[in-house]
Amino acid sequence: MTPRTTDWWRHAAIYQVYPRSFADGNGDGIGDLAGVRSRLDYLHQLGIEAIWFSPWYLTPMADAGYDVTDFRRIDPRFGTLAEAEKLIGEAHERGIRIIIDVVPNHVSNEHAWFTAALKAAPGSPERDLFWFRDGRGENGELPPNAWQSIFGGSAWTRVPDGQWYLHLFAPEQPDLNWRDPLVRAEYEDILRFWFDRGVDGIRVDSAAMCSKDPDLPDYDHSVLPSPHPYVDLDENHDIYRGWRAVADSYSEPRALIGEVWLADPARFAQYLRADELHSAFNFDFLGCSWNADALRTVIDQTLAAHAGVDAPSTWVLSNHDVTRHVTRYGRPDTSTAAGIRQYNPVVDEDLGRRRARAAALLTMALPGAVYIYQGEELGLPDVEDIPADRRDDPVYHRTGGEDPGRDGCRVPLPWNEESESYGFSPAGATRPWLPQPATWARVTMAAQDTDPRSMLNLYRETLALRAAEPALGDGPMQWLDFPQDVLAFTRGDHFTCVVNLSDAPVRIPDHHRVLVSSQPLRQGLLLSDSAVWLRTG
Repeated sequence: MTPRTTDWWRHAAIYQVYPRSFADGNGDGIGDLAGVRSRLDYLHQLGIEAIWFSPWYLTPMADAGYDVTDFRRIDPRFGTLAEAEKLIGEAHERGIRIIIDVVPNHVSNEHAWFTAALKAAPGSPERDLFWFRDGRGENGELPPNAWQSIFGGSAWTRVPDGQWYLHLFAPEQPDLNWRDPLVRAEYEDILRFWFDRGVDGIRVDSAAMCSKDPDLPDYDHSVLPSPHPYVDLDENHDIYRGWRAVADSYSEPRALIGEVWLADPARFAQYLRADELHSAFNFDFLGCSWNADALRTVIDQTLAAHAGVDAPSTWVLSNHDVTRHVTRYGRPDTSTAAGIRQYNPVVDEDLGRRRARAAALLTMALPGAVYIYQGEELGLPDVEDIPADRRDDPVYHRTGGEDPGRDGCRVPLPWNEESESYGFSPAGATRPWLPQPATWARVTMAAQDTDPRSMLNLYRETLALRAAEPALGDGPMQWLDFPQDVLAFTRGDHFTCVVNLSDAPVRIPDHHRVLVSSQPLRQGLLLSDSAVWLRTG
């Protein structure tokens, strides 16, 4: 597989591996690097150009590895640093680049810096690496402010000497103080550590949340517009300018890809200026309902925001934090935003898969890069009936189950029927860390491998066409006039994509050759909830 340009992040098909749930090589019920290495040929045959790994570092696993103890060590549950280096090399031999997660907002409460801060006195340099503050109230018994954790409950935890520390996520994830030069220097060194080992890119977790207003003011969500004290502060841009200088210092520049959740397209685009991040995830598209007008609006807004800074758009349907899109698209009411994480026992999985097949063709035809979350190529739904005593996500536990959490999209993959874990682990291994549904035999990789109509082979065929088609990936697009609730556009002079979101079949243009379709056409008609790629000339 040969990259079409050195700026591979502008067009690549990138596959997200959630290590705990991809493949278990040693039989302990937890996915690991040995499992990934054993499946590299599968990924190569799928047709992806890069792998993005969720965190593989040393961690107590309070939040699925996003609570990092040491960024320079691989967690023993996953393997060793030497094995990670072998994996990087073996992927490169197959033409697959490697992207890893870096978490700048916080570290683990077992990180050496935080354990030292707990032992140090208030006001010490050790505590200045975090956000320690005295409490309010007569005896400091109240948190310093009313900020709430994203995972539920207060964003503050009190330590034995009476001070409080900030954690916008779980208490086991203390927030770093990016005003301290040592924090900036440490993270730039972490980037160099991994770039020197061949890593091609960094995915930046919660990229817009690193900086905080040092006054730590309360804020009122009801007053709009209202400056936010810890989301999208201008100081963030100085951080990423420093990171970009590190990335650009290599003979083949490395890529920086941000997780940037912002409603304002103009503010979002600022992170993609020429001296900051190369690209960022498109969450508006991910959260959009299956509705033609809504999708076209999001696509237009995305392309316009990125054009102003000459950055590539990204398109993603699912990831490790949201309900899988087969389930979202299978909800009975998709007239409004589908909700990226919610309970709803009424799901039509056949409808969801039909729409997911069409959505795959849509995303892979749009300008820019496309991200594929592990298992979506198998058409996996979310798993919503996980017993409470098997759930792992702190979101579920901190909200008392009001938020279902993210375990449902993290269930280990089904590879075949050779073991009780559908081939995720070797036969006779420990049960997987999350339970798999008894109905998954029909969606295993092996079951779909030789079925030409399977979701897996649709992804293989579409990714191969995308890689071979010069008009796809980065570049312009042009909308076509089609009936209401139908999206149609051209890429280049000879490629057309049509997506039918209406309730009735639509006729495709004459004199067009079908390259691939999500459902068979019927007498030249594209059925409802279907998509097709066409070639003229």
